[in-house]
Amino acid sequence: MLEITHLTKRYGSHVANDDISLRVQTGRIFGLLGPNGAGKTTLIRMITGITLPDAGTISLGGDSTIDSRRERIGYLPEERGLYKKMTVAKQLQYFAGLKGLDAKTAEQRINYWLERMDASGWGEKKIQELSKGMQQKVQFISTILHQPSLLILDEPFSGLDPVNADVLIGVTRELQTAGTTIILSTHQMDQVERLCDDIALINRGRVVLSGEVAEVRSRFDSDRLRIRCAGATKPLESIAGTSVISSFGSTIELRRDASTSVRQILEQANALAEIIEFSVIQPSLHEIFVRTVTGSSGGTEA
Repeated sequence: MLEITHLTKRYGSHVANDDISLRVQTGRIFGLLGPNGAGKTTLIRMITGITLPDAGTISLGGDSTIDSRRERIGYLPEERGLYKKMTVAKQLQYFAGLKGLDAKTAEQRINYWLERMDASGWGEKKIQELSKGMQQKVQFISTILHQPSLLILDEPFSGLDPVNADVLIGVTRELQTAGTTIILSTHQMDQVERLCDDIALINRGRVVLSGEVAEVRSRFDSDRLRIRCAGATKPLESIAGTSVISSFGSTIELRRDASTSVRQILEQANALAEIIEFSVIQPSLHEIFVRTVTGSSGGTEA
């Protein structure tokens, strides 16, 4: 769906994006991750045609023209932009018109999405009368009315309570099932874990890690272990080369030192208690994010 090749963008002496190459596959949810100032927003602005690269190419479905990309992309920016004194219905009709929808089609889609987003009856409310979360849902609807083939969501869950975040997650999944390709940029790693098929981590303007989520996680050694035993876990707290993360009932979680192997811990555990379950806990995306950005050991950068 989207192919980015050797993309570079400079602002004076500052290199915001440095030779970035990425491929986003059709119908998948792609997580664009990175710390503040890493270059994510600059990259998104070039994909959407807001700014132009100094070098490199961007192709959407094989077409590299900016006008074509703009027509096929739906973009929810981190900085929201709604007209506060307009009603929800007029706001959405205006945005639909900008994307070339006729009045009848726009009305049908607006009514559908207001109902789907648990926002029926909001049409005559002014934007300034809505909570931040409600405004967020209106802006999301405005982003998808023209049925974009590529949807870019920048911090879409900001300001949403858990219930409305789940509504948005459900809609995002529905759009993916219908064939929409989605780029998700967020700092909420739990949402990335739930939604994304692939990820790319950008740091200091460069791609430092990319691939399918499961494959990326498999590259990183885990230092966390979970042990469930018959009886109390107290004897397991004395295993050499480990420290206790948590202990509850018959289950204990340990962090092993880099100099201690999993086999050594298992042998000690067997000598101390009757082991029912022994497992290595795969690192979370949050842990991988922190390790990669801070340069910690334990994984292979891509």
